[in-house]
Amino acid sequence: MTVVDTLAAIPSPTQGVWELGPLPIRAYALCIVAGIVAAVLLTERRWVARGGAPGDVLDIAVWAVPFGIIGGRIYHVISSPRAYFGEGGDPVRAFAIWEGGLGIWGAIALGGVGAWIACRRRGIPLPAFADALAPGLLVAQAIGRLGNWFNNELFGGPTDLPWALTIHEWSGGRAVIGADGAPEVLGTFHPAFLYELLWNLAAAVFVIWADRRFRLGHGRAFALYVVSYCVGRLWIELLRTDPAETFGGVRINVFTSIVVGLLALAYFFWQRGRPREVITRGDAAPTPATADREQEPATDPGPVRAQERRPAEPS
Repeated sequence: MTVVDTLAAIPSPTQGVWELGPLPIRAYALCIVAGIVAAVLLTERRWVARGGAPGDVLDIAVWAVPFGIIGGRIYHVISSPRAYFGEGGDPVRAFAIWEGGLGIWGAIALGGVGAWIACRRRGIPLPAFADALAPGLLVAQAIGRLGNWFNNELFGGPTDLPWALTIHEWSGGRAVIGADGAPEVLGTFHPAFLYELLWNLAAAVFVIWADRRFRLGHGRAFALYVVSYCVGRLWIELLRTDPAETFGGVRINVFTSIVVGLLALAYFFWQRGRPREVITRGDAAPTPATADREQEPATDPGPVRAQERRPAEPS
Protein backbone atom coordinates (compact mmCIF):
# COMPACT_ATOMS: atom_id res chain seq x y z
CA MET A 1 0.00 0.00 0.00
CA THR A 2 1.32 3.43 -0.89
CA VAL A 3 1.46 6.47 1.37
CA VAL A 4 -1.18 8.15 -0.81
CA ASP A 5 -3.53 5.20 -0.36
CA THR A 6 -3.07 5.31 3.41
CA LEU A 7 -3.72 9.05 3.63
CA ALA A 8 -6.90 8.70 1.57
CA ALA A 9 -8.45 6.37 4.16
CA ILE A 10 -9.80 6.98 7.65
CA PRO A 11 -6.82 6.66 10.01
CA SER A 12 -6.81 4.35 13.01
CA PRO A 13 -4.92 5.01 16.24
CA THR A 14 -1.55 3.32 16.60
CA GLN A 15 -1.91 3.01 20.36
CA GLY A 16 -4.78 1.95 22.59
CA VAL A 17 -2.97 1.69 25.92
CA TRP A 18 -0.97 4.29 27.82
CA GLU A 19 1.15 3.57 30.88
CA LEU A 20 0.63 5.86 33.86
CA GLY A 21 3.34 4.50 36.08
CA PRO A 22 2.31 0.91 36.87
CA LEU A 23 -1.28 1.64 35.82
CA PRO A 24 -2.30 0.97 32.19
CA ILE A 25 -4.88 3.41 30.83
CA ARG A 26 -6.90 1.66 28.15
CA ALA A 27 -8.90 3.58 25.56
CA TYR A 28 -11.42 0.74 25.33
CA ALA A 29 -12.22 1.00 29.03
CA LEU A 30 -12.45 4.80 28.86
CA CYS A 31 -14.96 4.56 26.00
CA ILE A 32 -17.07 2.06 27.93
CA VAL A 33 -17.08 4.34 31.00
CA ALA A 34 -17.93 7.39 28.86
CA GLY A 35 -20.82 5.47 27.30
CA ILE A 36 -22.16 4.47 30.73
CA VAL A 37 -22.00 8.08 31.94
CA ALA A 38 -23.83 9.31 28.83
CA ALA A 39 -26.52 6.64 29.24
CA VAL A 40 -27.06 7.52 32.91
CA LEU A 41 -27.37 11.25 32.15
CA LEU A 42 -29.81 10.75 29.27
CA THR A 43 -31.86 8.18 31.17
CA GLU A 44 -32.02 10.40 34.26
CA ARG A 45 -33.46 13.21 32.15
CA ARG A 46 -36.03 10.94 30.52
CA TRP A 47 -36.96 9.23 33.79
CA VAL A 48 -37.55 12.49 35.66
CA ALA A 49 -39.54 13.84 32.70
CA ARG A 50 -41.81 10.79 33.01
CA GLY A 51 -42.36 11.56 36.71
CA GLY A 52 -39.65 9.37 38.25
CA ALA A 53 -37.63 10.50 41.24
CA PRO A 54 -34.21 12.11 40.68
CA GLY A 55 -31.47 9.69 41.69
CA ASP A 56 -33.40 6.54 40.75
CA VAL A 57 -31.31 6.00 37.65
CA LEU A 58 -27.97 6.17 39.43
CA ASP A 59 -29.19 3.80 42.15
CA ILE A 60 -30.32 1.30 39.52
CA ALA A 61 -27.09 1.72 37.52
CA VAL A 62 -25.08 0.65 40.58
CA TRP A 63 -26.71 -2.77 40.18
CA ALA A 64 -27.18 -2.94 36.42
CA VAL A 65 -23.69 -1.90 35.25
CA PRO A 66 -21.64 -4.59 37.09
CA PHE A 67 -24.17 -7.25 36.11
CA GLY A 68 -24.05 -6.02 32.52
CA ILE A 69 -20.25 -6.09 32.32
CA ILE A 70 -20.15 -9.62 33.70
CA GLY A 71 -22.92 -10.76 31.37
CA GLY A 72 -21.25 -9.14 28.38
CA ARG A 73 -17.99 -10.90 29.13
CA ILE A 74 -19.67 -14.26 29.65
CA TYR A 75 -21.45 -14.00 26.30
CA HIS A 76 -18.21 -12.99 24.55
CA VAL A 77 -16.29 -15.93 25.99
CA ILE A 78 -19.08 -18.41 25.18
CA SER A 79 -19.50 -17.10 21.63
CA SER A 80 -15.73 -16.86 20.95
CA PRO A 81 -14.25 -19.72 23.00
CA ARG A 82 -11.24 -20.60 20.84
CA ALA A 83 -9.03 -17.80 22.15
CA TYR A 84 -9.58 -19.07 25.68
CA PHE A 85 -10.23 -22.81 25.49
CA GLY A 86 -9.07 -23.79 22.00
CA GLU A 87 -5.67 -24.96 20.89
CA GLY A 88 -3.07 -22.56 22.25
CA GLY A 89 -5.75 -20.64 24.16
CA ASP A 90 -5.38 -19.26 27.67
CA PRO A 91 -8.42 -19.81 29.95
CA VAL A 92 -7.15 -17.17 32.38
CA ARG A 93 -7.61 -14.50 29.68
CA ALA A 94 -11.35 -15.11 29.88
CA PHE A 95 -11.27 -12.84 32.95
CA ALA A 96 -9.25 -10.09 31.21
CA ILE A 97 -12.14 -7.73 30.51
CA TRP A 98 -9.69 -4.85 30.10
CA GLU A 99 -8.43 -6.42 26.88
CA GLY A 100 -11.82 -5.87 25.27
CA GLY A 101 -14.55 -8.28 24.33
CA LEU A 102 -18.05 -7.63 25.68
CA GLY A 103 -21.08 -9.18 23.99
CA ILE A 104 -24.06 -6.81 23.97
CA TRP A 105 -26.57 -9.66 24.20
CA GLY A 106 -25.09 -10.91 27.47
CA ALA A 107 -24.70 -7.37 28.77
CA ILE A 108 -28.38 -6.57 28.20
CA ALA A 109 -29.59 -9.92 29.58
CA LEU A 110 -27.61 -9.94 32.83
CA GLY A 111 -27.72 -6.15 33.12
CA GLY A 112 -31.49 -6.50 32.99
CA VAL A 113 -31.32 -8.86 35.94
CA GLY A 114 -29.36 -6.28 37.91
CA ALA A 115 -31.81 -3.55 36.91
CA TRP A 116 -34.75 -5.76 37.91
CA ILE A 117 -33.26 -6.30 41.37
CA ALA A 118 -32.72 -2.56 41.84
CA CYS A 119 -36.17 -1.66 40.48
CA ARG A 120 -37.81 -4.19 42.76
CA ARG A 121 -36.02 -2.69 45.76
CA ARG A 122 -37.36 0.76 44.85
CA GLY A 123 -40.85 -0.34 43.83
CA ILE A 124 -40.37 0.52 40.16
CA PRO A 125 -41.68 -1.81 37.44
CA LEU A 126 -38.83 -2.78 35.15
CA PRO A 127 -40.69 -2.11 31.83
CA ALA A 128 -41.28 1.53 32.79
CA PHE A 129 -37.63 2.04 33.59
CA ALA A 130 -36.52 0.16 30.48
CA ASP A 131 -38.52 2.56 28.29
CA ALA A 132 -36.67 5.52 29.79
CA LEU A 133 -33.35 3.72 29.38
CA ALA A 134 -33.67 2.59 25.74
CA PRO A 135 -32.16 5.59 23.88
CA GLY A 136 -29.39 5.89 26.46
CA LEU A 137 -28.32 2.32 25.77
CA LEU A 138 -27.97 3.08 22.08
CA VAL A 139 -25.88 6.17 22.81
CA ALA A 140 -23.69 4.14 25.20
CA GLN A 141 -23.17 1.46 22.56
CA ALA A 142 -22.24 4.10 19.99
CA ILE A 143 -19.61 5.64 22.28
CA GLY A 144 -18.34 2.20 23.24
CA ARG A 145 -17.66 1.42 19.58
CA LEU A 146 -14.93 4.06 19.63
CA GLY A 147 -13.02 1.61 21.81
CA ASN A 148 -13.00 -0.81 18.87
CA TRP A 149 -11.51 1.95 16.72
CA PHE A 150 -8.70 2.48 19.22
CA ASN A 151 -8.07 -1.29 19.26
CA ASN A 152 -8.02 -1.54 15.43
CA GLU A 153 -10.83 -4.09 15.46
CA LEU A 154 -14.41 -4.57 14.27
CA PHE A 155 -13.89 -4.01 10.56
CA GLY A 156 -15.30 -5.59 7.43
CA GLY A 157 -13.81 -6.76 4.18
CA PRO A 158 -11.15 -4.91 2.17
CA THR A 159 -12.29 -1.81 0.32
CA ASP A 160 -10.88 1.29 -1.35
CA LEU A 161 -13.96 3.44 -0.75
CA PRO A 162 -13.29 7.03 0.39
CA TRP A 163 -14.36 6.10 3.93
CA ALA A 164 -12.21 2.97 4.10
CA LEU A 165 -10.54 2.37 7.45
CA THR A 166 -6.79 1.90 7.81
CA ILE A 167 -6.00 -1.09 10.03
CA HIS A 168 -2.58 -1.76 11.55
CA GLU A 169 -0.90 -4.97 12.53
CA TRP A 170 -1.73 -5.04 16.24
CA SER A 171 -0.06 -6.50 19.32
CA GLY A 172 -0.20 -5.69 23.02
CA GLY A 173 -2.42 -2.64 22.63
CA ARG A 174 -0.17 -1.00 20.02
CA ALA A 175 0.54 -1.10 16.32
CA VAL A 176 3.50 -3.27 15.34
CA ILE A 177 6.42 -1.12 14.21
CA GLY A 178 8.12 -2.26 11.01
CA ALA A 179 11.79 -2.27 10.09
CA ASP A 180 11.42 1.22 8.63
CA GLY A 181 10.21 2.56 11.99
CA ALA A 182 6.63 3.09 10.76
CA PRO A 183 3.51 1.24 11.96
CA GLU A 184 2.75 -1.78 9.81
CA VAL A 185 -0.51 -1.43 7.86
CA LEU A 186 -2.64 -4.46 7.03
CA GLY A 187 -4.75 -2.56 4.51
CA THR A 188 -7.98 -0.59 4.29
CA PHE A 189 -11.30 -2.15 5.23
CA HIS A 190 -14.97 -1.35 5.74
CA PRO A 191 -15.24 0.56 9.06
CA ALA A 192 -17.87 -1.72 10.60
CA PHE A 193 -17.39 -0.04 13.98
CA LEU A 194 -18.30 3.32 12.39
CA TYR A 195 -21.32 1.88 10.60
CA GLU A 196 -22.65 0.56 13.91
CA LEU A 197 -21.82 3.79 15.75
CA LEU A 198 -23.82 5.88 13.27
CA TRP A 199 -26.64 3.35 13.13
CA ASN A 200 -26.96 3.38 16.94
CA LEU A 201 -27.13 7.17 17.08
CA ALA A 202 -29.77 7.24 14.35
CA ALA A 203 -31.73 4.52 16.16
CA ALA A 204 -31.57 6.51 19.41
CA VAL A 205 -33.11 9.52 17.65
CA PHE A 206 -35.76 7.26 16.12
CA VAL A 207 -36.70 5.71 19.48
CA ILE A 208 -36.94 9.14 21.13
CA TRP A 209 -39.15 10.40 18.28
CA ALA A 210 -41.43 7.35 18.36
CA ASP A 211 -41.67 7.48 22.13
CA ARG A 212 -42.77 11.12 22.06
CA ARG A 213 -45.06 10.70 19.07
CA PHE A 214 -46.90 7.60 20.31
CA ARG A 215 -46.30 7.84 24.09
CA LEU A 216 -44.92 4.32 24.26
CA GLY A 217 -45.12 2.46 27.55
CA HIS A 218 -45.01 -0.99 29.14
CA GLY A 219 -41.62 -1.79 27.61
CA ARG A 220 -42.52 -0.87 24.03
CA ALA A 221 -39.83 1.81 23.68
CA PHE A 222 -37.29 -0.74 24.87
CA ALA A 223 -38.65 -3.30 22.41
CA LEU A 224 -38.29 -0.73 19.63
CA TYR A 225 -34.67 -0.21 20.68
CA VAL A 226 -34.03 -3.95 20.45
CA VAL A 227 -35.66 -4.22 17.03
CA SER A 228 -33.78 -1.19 15.68
CA TYR A 229 -30.46 -2.41 16.99
CA CYS A 230 -30.95 -5.95 15.72
CA VAL A 231 -31.72 -4.74 12.19
CA GLY A 232 -28.48 -2.78 12.13
CA ARG A 233 -26.44 -5.48 13.81
CA LEU A 234 -27.69 -8.02 11.28
CA TRP A 235 -26.27 -6.33 8.18
CA ILE A 236 -23.13 -5.19 10.00
CA GLU A 237 -22.42 -8.76 11.13
CA LEU A 238 -22.64 -9.86 7.50
CA LEU A 239 -19.87 -7.37 6.66
CA ARG A 240 -17.46 -8.48 9.38
CA THR A 241 -14.50 -10.69 8.57
CA ASP A 242 -12.92 -11.15 12.01
CA PRO A 243 -12.87 -14.70 13.43
CA ALA A 244 -16.15 -15.77 15.07
CA GLU A 245 -18.12 -18.89 15.85
CA THR A 246 -20.39 -19.89 12.98
CA PHE A 247 -23.26 -22.28 12.32
CA GLY A 248 -23.58 -23.54 8.78
CA GLY A 249 -21.04 -20.95 7.71
CA VAL A 250 -23.09 -18.08 9.19
CA ARG A 251 -21.93 -16.11 12.22
CA ILE A 252 -23.79 -16.96 15.44
CA ASN A 253 -24.55 -13.28 16.03
CA VAL A 254 -26.53 -13.21 12.78
CA PHE A 255 -28.93 -15.83 14.15
CA THR A 256 -29.03 -14.06 17.51
CA SER A 257 -29.96 -10.77 15.84
CA ILE A 258 -32.81 -12.41 13.93
CA VAL A 259 -34.26 -14.33 16.89
CA VAL A 260 -33.96 -11.51 19.43
CA GLY A 261 -35.26 -8.94 16.94
CA LEU A 262 -38.35 -11.01 16.10
CA LEU A 263 -39.11 -11.61 19.77
CA ALA A 264 -38.86 -7.87 20.47
CA LEU A 265 -41.09 -7.10 17.49
CA ALA A 266 -43.69 -9.58 18.73
CA TYR A 267 -43.64 -7.96 22.18
CA PHE A 268 -43.98 -4.49 20.62
CA PHE A 269 -47.21 -5.46 18.84
CA TRP A 270 -48.46 -7.56 21.75
CA GLN A 271 -48.45 -4.45 23.97
CA ARG A 272 -50.02 -2.26 21.29
CA GLY A 273 -52.80 0.05 22.49
CA ARG A 274 -51.79 0.09 26.15
CA PRO A 275 -51.40 3.65 27.49
CA ARG A 276 -48.15 4.79 29.02
CA GLU A 277 -47.75 4.37 32.77
CA VAL A 278 -48.22 7.36 35.04
CA ILE A 279 -45.17 7.56 37.28
CA THR A 280 -45.16 9.29 40.65
CA ARG A 281 -41.99 10.42 42.32
CA GLY A 282 -40.72 8.66 45.36
CA ASP A 283 -41.11 4.96 46.00
CA ALA A 284 -44.62 4.75 44.57
CA ALA A 285 -44.90 2.39 41.63
CA PRO A 286 -46.13 3.52 38.20
CA THR A 287 -49.82 2.99 37.59
CA PRO A 288 -51.68 2.75 34.28
CA ALA A 289 -53.24 5.85 32.81
CA THR A 290 -56.92 5.14 32.37
CA ALA A 291 -58.60 8.53 31.95
CA ASP A 292 -59.76 9.60 28.53
CA ARG A 293 -58.75 13.24 28.89
CA GLU A 294 -55.92 15.27 30.37
CA GLN A 295 -56.19 16.02 34.03
CA GLU A 296 -56.26 19.68 35.00
CA PRO A 297 -52.85 20.77 36.34
CA ALA A 298 -52.58 20.64 40.09
CA THR A 299 -52.06 23.98 41.79
CA ASP A 300 -49.73 22.60 44.46
CA PRO A 301 -48.21 19.26 43.51
CA GLY A 302 -45.75 19.37 46.41
CA PRO A 303 -43.01 16.78 46.23
CA VAL A 304 -45.06 14.57 43.94
CA ARG A 305 -45.38 15.39 40.28
CA ALA A 306 -48.87 16.06 39.00
CA GLN A 307 -49.94 12.95 37.13
CA GLU A 308 -50.63 13.32 33.45
CA ARG A 309 -53.45 11.31 31.99
CA ARG A 310 -53.67 11.24 28.27
CA PRO A 311 -55.63 9.28 25.70
CA ALA A 312 -54.46 5.81 24.91
CA GLU A 313 -52.09 5.42 22.00
CA PRO A 314 -53.98 5.15 18.73
CA SER A 315 -54.08 1.60 17.47
